[in-house]
Amino acid sequence: MEKAQVGRPREFDAEEALLKAMRVFWEQGYDGASLTDLTERMGISRKSMYAAFGNKEELFRKALQRYTDIQAVYVFEALKAATAWEVATAFLAGAALANTRPGCPSGCLGVQGALAAGSTGEVARDTLVAWRALGQEYLRERFQRAVDEGDLPAGTDPDLVARYLMTISNGMSVQATGGATQEELQRVADAALRNWPPA
Repeated sequence: MEKAQVGRPREFDAEEALLKAMRVFWEQGYDGASLTDLTERMGISRKSMYAAFGNKEELFRKALQRYTDIQAVYVFEALKAATAWEVATAFLAGAALANTRPGCPSGCLGVQGALAAGSTGEVARDTLVAWRALGQEYLRERFQRAVDEGDLPAGTDPDLVARYLMTISNGMSVQATGGATQEELQRVADAALRNWPPA
């Protein structure tokens, strides 16, 4: 006896559709990305979008996770470096590259995706605030370890160092959307590291 088929199989590549949605959010921000923009770029109907990804907020969260896996992976690679100096150097070099990668929108989805969101974008804005705070916390924990191991001076404030680097990185994103090149951003990174570690 044959098993009854439950539902029709999806007629689109969900991963490809999610990558396209990620790009729309990256280019236009949460509020700027309408459902029409999203579904047209994804090549699916609203019904299919809701069935596969949930509402716009859920789609944004999933798109941000894909962005993290693809574009923000440099953060996790930097954290593996042997010394705090190497972590900072790799983190800022990674930011300079990620914000100016050829073929991608300029800047960072995690920074600009909902900076100017209205009331309809509050969830997205809060999601990105938490996303950025988590990245800063990863850095803080790594620099606390560096202090504990004697790699950074005993009086170093790991939270301040992490916030310093995150502020430079976020500023790079804004500069990139204004047309700054990877080379120009790398010069900013090099200048920032001349104050290492921040007092």
